[in-house]
Amino acid sequence: MPTPDLDALRRYAVARTLFKPTTLQRAIRRLGFVQADPIRAPARAQDLTLRHRVIGYRAGDLERRYPRLDVEEDCLVNYGFLPREHLALMHPRQPRRAWDAKTRQRAAEILAFVRARRGGVHPREVERRFAHGSVRNYWGGSSNATTQLLEGLHYRGLLRVARRDGGTRVYAAVEHPEVDDGPAGRAQRATALIDLVVMTYAPLPAASLTYLVRLLGYGAPHLAAPLQRALQQARERLPSVRLDGVTWYWPAGENPCSRRHAPDAAVRLLAPFDPLVWDRRRFTMLWDWTYRFEAYTPAAKRRFGYYALPMLWHDRVVGWANVSVVDGRLQTTFGYVAGEPADAGFRRALGEELQRMAVFLS
Repeated sequence: MPTPDLDALRRYAVARTLFKPTTLQRAIRRLGFVQADPIRAPARAQDLTLRHRVIGYRAGDLERRYPRLDVEEDCLVNYGFLPREHLALMHPRQPRRAWDAKTRQRAAEILAFVRARRGGVHPREVERRFAHGSVRNYWGGSSNATTQLLEGLHYRGLLRVARRDGGTRVYAAVEHPEVDDGPAGRAQRATALIDLVVMTYAPLPAASLTYLVRLLGYGAPHLAAPLQRALQQARERLPSVRLDGVTWYWPAGENPCSRRHAPDAAVRLLAPFDPLVWDRRRFTMLWDWTYRFEAYTPAAKRRFGYYALPMLWHDRVVGWANVSVVDGRLQTTFGYVAGEPADAGFRRALGEELQRMAVFLS
């Protein structure tokens, strides 16, 4: 195999994640993980990610079809959606902080209540039954205590999200199959988790691989030590290349120099958490400018906009777009890194992408 240069890695990054659109189940399995975000501008991040990879996808399809899919809402490096078979890599999950006796008792009562119900339980039903009041949340504000307990039971693998009701998680009891939780079993699962994130986000610069393994502490905090050992082994077993002092890694069996990675002529507006965009370090290395997600930045300090969507053309991210729907019509503003491309093919491809966006949102 020829030694890939940065241009080859850029084309490879685009081609391997923007595969030919397929079914929703197959797309999620191919991606390995789809990060979720509740902001809808103009649609939720998971929908904006999937629309490029699923035939005929419309905003909200994942939520509507979720109960019929072999897919789970759970934690990996962030919160999102992943194929059900990956849950065995993280459960039984053991949080870093154990509940105190009072919280354990409350959680046990809620779990028994949910187990006694069929078809899933809405948090409102649980709150009417128990009314545990409010607690301080992670951000220093106030949260419903019952909701936090439901989320804690879900994180521990005792509940699953059965479906969404108007965006609200509806929970059902679940029992995960037994796994080998001894040293050998944990080592095997740690290796599989690293392979999963490499599959999702490759090609990865070394610092990003290290960062992703650290984030796996969210999905598998009890595997911290095996993950560090597996990381050392991954650096030795994964294919790699060193360019300008940076080592890049990708999955075994893939060829970054393949001619199949030639870019097409489409324009694509990408979600801020799309696998192609998610790793900001890699983004800067591949496209030589820095993209920032500014939804939580004060308006006066924003450069790109509240929910700017990076704009991919061929294998270059040439700018960004902010998209909204006003009175049923698409409203857009654009920004460019080095000015709008003068190529008539770009303007035509951008128009086609906006048509696809309108259909997706309809």
